[in-house]
Amino acid sequence: MKGGMQGMLKQVQKMQAEIQKIQSELGNLTVSEEAGGGMVKATSNGNQEIVSIEIDQEVIKPEEKEILEDLIVAAVNKALNSAKKMAEEEMAKVTQGMLPPGLNLPGM
Repeated sequence: MKGGMQGMLKQVQKMQAEIQKIQSELGNLTVSEEAGGGMVKATSNGNQEIVSIEIDQEVIKPEEKEILEDLIVAAVNKALNSAKKMAEEEMAKVTQGMLPPGLNLPGM
């Protein structure tokens, strides 16, 4: 029984090391999403931080300020959702087969 417990502990430690590795790599992975047919593009890294916003010159008009703001919000939210999904998929690669179904660990 003791050997089984040590084996399980080693497996958990290995999984923790892999999770830390992926978490550090997520900052280098990016996803981009657009709104308004590409008029606004937001890019997020895997840590769900916006790293850039690109705005088409045609949409920069003082009289259409609210439209531009809405497009920015939409693009940012889409990028953050995609970044979250990407992070979950990367974590799933590590934890697949190691955790019982339905067990969610914090940060995953």
